[in-house]
Amino acid sequence: MTVAENNTAPGGAPAPGADTTASAAEAVVPAVSRGERFTSYDVEAFEVPSGREENWRFTPMKRLRGLHDGSAAATGQVTVDAETAPEVRVETVGRDDERLGAAGTPSDRIAAQAYSSFEKATLVTVPGDTKASAPSTVRLTGPGEGETAYGHVQIRAEAFAEAALVLDHVGSGTYADNVEFVIGDGAHLTVVSVQDWADDAVHVSEQHLRLGRDATLRHIVVTLGGDLVRVSPTATFAGPGGDVDMLGLHFADAGQHQEHRLFVDHAVPHCKSNVLYKGALQGDSAHAVWIGDVLIRAAAEATETFELNRNLVLTEGARADSVPNLEIETGEITGAGHASATGRFDDEQLFYLQSRGIPEDQARRLVVRGFFHEILMKIDIPEVRERLEAAIEDELQAIGV
Repeated sequence: MTVAENNTAPGGAPAPGADTTASAAEAVVPAVSRGERFTSYDVEAFEVPSGREENWRFTPMKRLRGLHDGSAAATGQVTVDAETAPEVRVETVGRDDERLGAAGTPSDRIAAQAYSSFEKATLVTVPGDTKASAPSTVRLTGPGEGETAYGHVQIRAEAFAEAALVLDHVGSGTYADNVEFVIGDGAHLTVVSVQDWADDAVHVSEQHLRLGRDATLRHIVVTLGGDLVRVSPTATFAGPGGDVDMLGLHFADAGQHQEHRLFVDHAVPHCKSNVLYKGALQGDSAHAVWIGDVLIRAAAEATETFELNRNLVLTEGARADSVPNLEIETGEITGAGHASATGRFDDEQLFYLQSRGIPEDQARRLVVRGFFHEILMKIDIPEVRERLEAAIEDELQAIGV
């Protein structure tokens, strides 16, 4: 099977001579391997998904508000506010900026729609050989209830730069975007993407992570709010020695749909990836979806990778779907593995705590805190960690745990 070709150029315009008719989209053969997935900047190069496709089978399509079929016209804008360290530069750029698209190409119709629909992009740069003196925050506030917006953000850490940054999503409305992380050679970046939307919000985001030679990225996704949130991070390596940690924490309430789809593409040798996502669910029809795909290509010798997803179901009526996938094309690897687990409270843990005089409700809280502790301790931005700890406490109080 051959890889479907990208038929457009950065900026959203079709490449010269490209066939963007419906027949071209119909000719796309479903990929057996994630390495063969189709990518394009052109919306019409993708078929309108029905929900039966592998990429969409867990997503409640009717709740996407037309983002997937072209009927969701932009009626508003997302407000971007940046509070950055003095060493960090923030720009608002047009669609024609040649730096856009450097980290990756949209791999589904909504991502392509977002790329072709934004008017201005926010570009955050950490200059080379610079260590930021404080964490930076970029806050994106939704367009408002009943409104739809598209956006684009790019975070650039130039060679040997070091910084920590928070992408904070709040407010109401419907929003689709692409987020790029371009990590230069030898750079170190920690980023926390927080989805703390209002109850009505729908957010679909494709995040592109591209690491240079010997670059290090800690990418943390935290999803708490929203009606439907779907975040799809893809990590690729531009040179050997790259090291990426992809971490996630999510807490779904009644009626919420939270979906995280990850892809780590090892195509060069001597790179590392570690994936760890933990989620808790409570309330009727709370639904969490985690898909973790790791591909080790034939050229990616000496790769070291592991992925793990764990879900804790707190009440009846909640559901978690977890699908780890590992594809290996070479035997010359350092190590690889994947695991997934979904369950309720551990009765033995509760018994142990209660046997030492701790009331049941407090014991349950301790179990949940311990479940998330591993992720929280990896967030080395104190104000963000404290905020998340408080949010978890609020969630537990809502059901009397």
